Amino acid sequence: MKAMVQDVYGPPAVLRLEETDRPVPGKGEVLVRVHAAAVDQGVWHLVAGMPYAIRAAGFGLRAPKSRVPGMDLAGRVEAVGPDVTRFRPGDEVYGSGTGSFAEYARAKEDRLAPKPVNLGFEAAAAVPVSGCTALKALRDGGRIEAGQRVLILGASGGVGSYAVQLAKTFGAHVTGVCSGAKADLVRSLGADEVVDYLHEDPVDGRRRYDLVLDIAGNRRLSRLRRALTARGTLVIVGGEEGGRWIGGNQRQLTALLLSPFISQNLRPLASVEHHSDLQVLTDLIEAGKVTPAVDRTYPLAEAPDAIRHLREGQVRGKLVIRVGGPQEH
Repeated sequence: MKAMVQDVYGPPAVLRLEETDRPVPGKGEVLVRVHAAAVDQGVWHLVAGMPYAIRAAGFGLRAPKSRVPGMDLAGRVEAVGPDVTRFRPGDEVYGSGTGSFAEYARAKEDRLAPKPVNLGFEAAAAVPVSGCTALKALRDGGRIEAGQRVLILGASGGVGSYAVQLAKTFGAHVTGVCSGAKADLVRSLGADEVVDYLHEDPVDGRRRYDLVLDIAGNRRLSRLRRALTARGTLVIVGGEEGGRWIGGNQRQLTALLLSPFISQNLRPLASVEHHSDLQVLTDLIEAGKVTPAVDRTYPLAEAPDAIRHLREGQVRGKLVIRVGGPQEH
């Protein structure tokens, strides 16, 4: 099969397209013929091996254990491993797996769900990681309630584009933060207000929110807390600063230590895709309440370009990798 592979950590240029063996599904796993995959910050972190904590977490100290990157996927079931009961060959699925930048990828059964009937494979591939992260951030981390005022920092990115739509479905008043060039996208997603962070500080304390989502940000906790009500909740979704060793996780560790001693709730988010969350997203997508925002689609051979484009910070929504098979259902 064709796949993007890497033998060392590094910039996107370490990736190359080559023929490699098709994976074999193990117990509780499904082999998916991948029609489309997607790019997010997690993919870049695993390609680069940065911060170093990622390597120590089991992904390979000196070189990546998995030669093929990629997590988001949408495609058709090719084969199933022992003990798989929910899927059979030919089923159209989406979710997250191992090595989705390839014609075939393995995925745990509980990380897949039937593909939404009203989405093509490319649009469906843009949902799993970012959509599940946004859902967990609002519902589980933020414990969002109807009528709350919600501030979403990073509203135009992959996770943010879903968070805006989901917060509206929960009945919240949503303020999205992005650059002025992306304000039209955030408004189209349903935000009640949009703040251009290049011209206004969204956490200067002049407005307070019941729930703040900081998505891949680098603002200090002391600044973020100024935007919270006395008993408001801050959910930290990743981080792209903080050094080579633990990166943005430093803020998350600080939040865990500080939260028990203050009236505000500071909650770092750890998100893993699960079929039950994918089903929630499927129901909302099929009801027309949530729609993937796909900025651009790349062929598999240009996956390194997609990762570079993501890191430039100009993406509106999600980037998708077209792998094979039909592009629309």
